[in-house]
Amino acid sequence: MQPIQTIEEFFTRSGADVSLYHMGRRVAPLSRQILAEFEQGQRPWPEPWQGQARLAAIFTLGDMPEPAIWFLALPLDEQGLLSPAQRDGFLNRLMETLGKNVSTIGQNAKDADHFMKDNPLAFTPSVTFQAMLNAHATRERELPASQHFEPVDAYLTGQQAIDWQALGLQGIADYAVRLDAEQAEVLASRLAALPAGVVHSLCYCLEHQALAPALVAALRLRGEQAADEGDMETLCACIRAVGSSDSSDVATWYSSLLEDPHACGPDVLAAIAGRGWPLLEDANRLPLFLDRLAEDERTNFASVVRDIALIPRLRLPVMLALRDAPEGSAVRRRLAAMTQAAKR
Repeated sequence: MQPIQTIEEFFTRSGADVSLYHMGRRVAPLSRQILAEFEQGQRPWPEPWQGQARLAAIFTLGDMPEPAIWFLALPLDEQGLLSPAQRDGFLNRLMETLGKNVSTIGQNAKDADHFMKDNPLAFTPSVTFQAMLNAHATRERELPASQHFEPVDAYLTGQQAIDWQALGLQGIADYAVRLDAEQAEVLASRLAALPAGVVHSLCYCLEHQALAPALVAALRLRGEQAADEGDMETLCACIRAVGSSDSSDVATWYSSLLEDPHACGPDVLAAIAGRGWPLLEDANRLPLFLDRLAEDERTNFASVVRDIALIPRLRLPVMLALRDAPEGSAVRRRLAAMTQAAKR
């Protein structure tokens, strides 16, 4: 029998029931076809994070009573393609642990979960990412939300007065994933009155998905109010929350932020690059973002540029924007510094 050469092939040949999720820039479902094409070198990773392809695999083998979860961070090369050496080592260890005969893997299914301990590709997601993954997985499997969901729902809809500090993050994640158009309207109407602590946790869950226009508008208003009050944490949370939303209001807001040099400190720029990167795929917004990034000496220009340039849909636009930067501009100065650093 031919040795297993990819992680996706392992899941196929072992007969695993598997669900895959992006775990880098946001938590979102991941198709097995994308993983297969990526591992075969046919495409770059669509949502890289810190030079890695981060994913979660939730799967069952054989008679496993509970699914196993693997969090994998696969290293990328400068083109955003897989650097296969560590992946190959991972598969070699996997076969040694579970046995060469893939057909018998189900009999040793419990070993699949323990295999990730001390594994060089393993990583631990943030608690918010873990909560969002659990929310997605339970909804996909048509399982009930966690016990924390109902108190969150009652609080956010105004049905019940609850000490907001007692709300569980998992309940907020469940609420965000199950948010429908009607609930979004209700949340939008109440957002201005919610405590900042609730808004932060809510935003860090909402940032993973597209939001209804009314909720986007409410988040922008809350963010602008926070900016007027000097509350940068709430402003950046709101900027992040709308980053996955395909809305003209998000584009307008991001443009207005970037056009105002006093509004664009490192935290705002990081929020846009980290969660609102789809909005940078714009002929005017991307050069303006790079200008603001270069002008602020507090930013790590080289690191941010490399990070967003790994995103396939931004790679060419970033390269063209850097090439076309005017002589004497802050971008040109930063590029020269990068070149000098590379020569040392």
